[in-house]
Amino acid sequence: MSEVPRGTHSLNSPWIQAGRLAFFALYAVTVLAALAWAFSNVRQIDPQNRAVVLHFGALDRIQNAGLLLAWPEPFEQVVLLPAADRVIERRVDNLLRSDAALQADRVATFATPLSDALAGSGYLLTGDAGVVQLDVRVFYKVTDPYAYVLQGDHVLPALDRLVTRSAVALTAARDLDTILVARPELIGADNQAAERRERLRGDLVQGINRRLSELKAGGQGIGIEAVRVDVQSSLPAPAVSAFNAVLTASQQADKAVANARTDAEKLTQTANEQADRTLQVAHAQAGERLAKATADTATVLSLAKARQQGSDPQMLLRLYRERIPKILGQAGSVTTVDPKDDARLIIQGASK
Repeated sequence: MSEVPRGTHSLNSPWIQAGRLAFFALYAVTVLAALAWAFSNVRQIDPQNRAVVLHFGALDRIQNAGLLLAWPEPFEQVVLLPAADRVIERRVDNLLRSDAALQADRVATFATPLSDALAGSGYLLTGDAGVVQLDVRVFYKVTDPYAYVLQGDHVLPALDRLVTRSAVALTAARDLDTILVARPELIGADNQAAERRERLRGDLVQGINRRLSELKAGGQGIGIEAVRVDVQSSLPAPAVSAFNAVLTASQQADKAVANARTDAEKLTQTANEQADRTLQVAHAQAGERLAKATADTATVLSLAKARQQGSDPQMLLRLYRERIPKILGQAGSVTTVDPKDDARLIIQGASK
């Protein structure tokens, strides 16, 4: 038998082979980790995003949608931001009633009223000493990526404070009816109130952007711009029942006034009809009386006219002879004495 060289058993031992495999495996993992680290900032930017590249913490460049090639951290850091035309929605919770206040509303009584902090939570004071609640959703775009990245986590809290401040100033400059329809009976009487109610959203956007511009001018810009806002206004729950009662009373009063006007119009029409009927009857009766009077006086007028003209000298004697027998015939017995000559008597003749 041939002799095995010394040291061959030690090289072929299981422990050495296992160590060799572990080394190669560790080497491969290390290489893969190094490659993954080297290409960690090589990524695809989606169309709805854009990337800001920080080189050793300093702003370096902006990468829009597409393939981004950047050095791995800590050499370069990539921060993803919304695209320039992407609109982001933000609900301002500072203007809403807090959970503690809502919980306190459920258990509050006249004996245990709410504290001032909880009672005023989520309510804004109007210019006419009214109270209103606003649910504001602001839609904004990122206009300055560098400022947005520098502010970081302070952007949204700053936006909430700006919206809250603008909403407080806006409601304080308006009365309740120019914010929401609290008294419908005033809508028709004041058209300007309806116009100011429609301008509420636009004025709120202008107020937010004005304060954002002031921050930018002072070197503290947060890199966003408000595009529009959605405002849902409402009355406090305790005041809703009171306004409903006032609205019901107003509607009932309007209904009573309308009924009274209807009744008055009916009475006016009836009175006018009766007046017209009475006037027509009076005109008819007057015409009949005038015609009868004209007929009754026609003979007398004709005789008077004939006497004035002297066309019939024997008219009176003839009329006397024609009329006196008829008049005396209606009497049972008539004895007449001539007032000029009492020696003569007028004796009734035989009736025919």
